[in-house]
Amino acid sequence: MNAPHDLTTTPMTTTPPSFPSRLPSVGTTIFTVMSALAAEKNAVNLGQGFPDFDCDPRIVDAVTNAMREGHNQYPPMAGVAPLRQAISEKISNLYSRRYDATTEITVTAGATQALLTAILCAVHPGDEVIVVEPTYDSYLPSIELAGGKPVFVTLDAPDYAIPFDKLAAAITPKTRMILINTPHNPTGTVWRADDMKKLEDIVRGTNVLILSDEVYEHMVYDGAPHESVARYPELAQRSFVVSSFGKTYHVTGWKVGYVAAPAALTAEFRKVHQFNVFTVNTPMQLGLAHYMQDPAPYVNLPAFYQKKRDFFRAGLAQSRFKLLPCTGTYFQCVDYSAISDMPEAEFAQWLTSEIGVAAIPVSAFYHESHESGVVRFCFAKKEDTLATALERLARL
Repeated sequence: MNAPHDLTTTPMTTTPPSFPSRLPSVGTTIFTVMSALAAEKNAVNLGQGFPDFDCDPRIVDAVTNAMREGHNQYPPMAGVAPLRQAISEKISNLYSRRYDATTEITVTAGATQALLTAILCAVHPGDEVIVVEPTYDSYLPSIELAGGKPVFVTLDAPDYAIPFDKLAAAITPKTRMILINTPHNPTGTVWRADDMKKLEDIVRGTNVLILSDEVYEHMVYDGAPHESVARYPELAQRSFVVSSFGKTYHVTGWKVGYVAAPAALTAEFRKVHQFNVFTVNTPMQLGLAHYMQDPAPYVNLPAFYQKKRDFFRAGLAQSRFKLLPCTGTYFQCVDYSAISDMPEAEFAQWLTSEIGVAAIPVSAFYHESHESGVVRFCFAKKEDTLATALERLARL
């Protein structure tokens, strides 16, 4: 019979093994910092990029009904057929391009997963990815995880216009992908038809792919249409188009989005998708499919958010902030140079602590220090929330 193992003589490990970080430059984001500070100071949090109001009860009922009807097991890897068909119909009706529901549409665990998966499936170590900045914070880590190299094209306040000459000059034989975002977070600008045609000219005759982040597609104002890359055949044939039910239906916590892409691109996308997520929860997919039978919620969304935008802008116009254009998204950028010469991050923290309104410094969306004296507010809030914030900002 073997003697029992003597634990007293066995060296005990007191710290976990160490290993090189895959994302050594990533730490606590400004969004986490500002949300924590807002909670500590009881500030109105206009830094958070999501609504503080409830979604339509009908969509909750649709999901609940799906659960009660027993739809609680794994769905197909690419998403349930009724939802993919509904997405196909919506894109066709809005942008006049028909994506095959079986081979060209994939339901994802939110837009961030969709973006990461598109990059991982297409970008190889050493490939270059052109990024238009300021930029959503998941783009660069996703490129880094794929071993790609970001190449930056920088937008500047106050108009944040696309410098197409610089975009064209950034393309090299190593360019694998251009990552665009319209309507644009954080600046609130949108791409117009002429912009899309210029992009067509730039990529014509190349093997460059497009990753188009269009999660704010239903938040374009003043009667303008959303210019999806899906509208443009030359772009659509080389593009992954990403959107989000969370933004459209006020359910950001559900984390359901989708990608539309030609069959060959979708096949590569799904090779990665099936292993980093596999699929997305069944009852929410079926609930969304049912809810999408009525197009009114997304058709009327621009008017819904434009009312909030106009209310918020009218209030800010009475302050010392300088309003920058807001033609899309639910974000409003302002120039505070008439109020302070503090750096953006410092000003945002002062505004939260001393005035009681949280904002996000736009400099946080650049890969290097880029001070413009601009902060971003989110107006996807109840009117009384916005009114309280405006009352506090009027003190400035």
